[in-house]
Amino acid sequence: MTRRTQPSGLVLLLSAIVFLCARPALAQTLTVLHTFTGGADGGNPYAGLTIDAAGHLYGTAENGGAGYGTVFEVKRAGSGWTFAPLYTFAGRDDGASPDGSVTIGPNGTLYGVTAYGGGTNCNGDGCGTVYNLRPPPRACTNALCPWTETILHAFGTQDPQDGIVPTGEVTFDAAGNLYGVTSNGGVLHLGTLYQLTPSNGAWTENVLHDFVGGSDGEYPWFKVLFDRSGNLYGTAGGGQVSGGVVYEFTPTQSGWIESIVHAFVPFSEGSSPAGIIMDSAGNLYGGTAMGGQFGSGTLYQLSPSGGNWTFTVLEQVPGGIGCGVSGPLVMDSAGTLYGTTTCGVAGVIFELSPSNGGWTYTELYHFTGGGDGLFPNGGVVLDAAGNLYGTTSNGGGGNCFRGCGVVWEFAP
Repeated sequence: MTRRTQPSGLVLLLSAIVFLCARPALAQTLTVLHTFTGGADGGNPYAGLTIDAAGHLYGTAENGGAGYGTVFEVKRAGSGWTFAPLYTFAGRDDGASPDGSVTIGPNGTLYGVTAYGGGTNCNGDGCGTVYNLRPPPRACTNALCPWTETILHAFGTQDPQDGIVPTGEVTFDAAGNLYGVTSNGGVLHLGTLYQLTPSNGAWTENVLHDFVGGSDGEYPWFKVLFDRSGNLYGTAGGGQVSGGVVYEFTPTQSGWIESIVHAFVPFSEGSSPAGIIMDSAGNLYGGTAMGGQFGSGTLYQLSPSGGNWTFTVLEQVPGGIGCGVSGPLVMDSAGTLYGTTTCGVAGVIFELSPSNGGWTYTELYHFTGGGDGLFPNGGVVLDAAGNLYGTTSNGGGGNCFRGCGVVWEFAP
């Protein structure tokens, strides 16, 4: 059930031309941990990875398995790595096409969304689900030991305005309530912000906001996150000049109140913002997939000050039209940012490090589109030793168009 559209031939050609003049990459120290086949292990991991305290990696593949995607784990075993599919989606009731990374919940189990499935509505494909995966109650004696799925919510089955096609990761608050976005549905079919509240083993959905387009934003795609005061932040399309927005929701006694933190001006600030992260001082960081000086996006910072926000472009991403940042960044303890773009021939891993009051952009690795993968769409995660991990949605081999993708490790 492939739902994605890859970059056009024109974009790839422009990216290849720019690559010839791109900044040199450092020594190639990328290791492929798993190459997807499109079979039982899954195929096309568009989302990034989630890492736990033990360094185990979890992710989703949108296709493969029984044809509707998988959830998988990659972990160290001696001097190598082992791969195991944890769950295979069957479509319809249990979900189809897991579109975002998984979240490790307060109870240590995995939570995520599927863009489709959950019933026969939405033209027979289902409108999407929020699911929970739990490991077997007893220790597993072999690599193939499936986890147990519970559907927390199926979208569109009771109220067509509750949102459809959930995307991104889910987020928990301190009370154990779950939050996320749908990229469609709602009153004007422009997406929703929702909350799921647990009670007596069941979960109740509450739509916190219907996006209405224009300056309000539309079609949210990525994870929302909390600050220390309990405010929610995220990104969406739309905005005053259609470059996208960063939004904030503040809880009040009468409901959640939205304010726009920033509306992007495409040609100078970038457009189509990806997911955001927050540092300990409350600054927001992210990238855009398009716009900016080269048409390939920007890297930016939003800093709070006295109730207002200051927007700063940290870097104009070099590349071709529309090949910029499509996943969230990650920050290390020194304040250096890491991420990926789909620029160059097949994609780039980069770092953006603070230096003398400014920032220095360095391309760490250029993917070739062969065995090392093609299109690192999902961003990166960082382990305690400073190694980076991510996925590519294509390349590597397998029975998929342009390859089924890989899981990779990069040691800067």
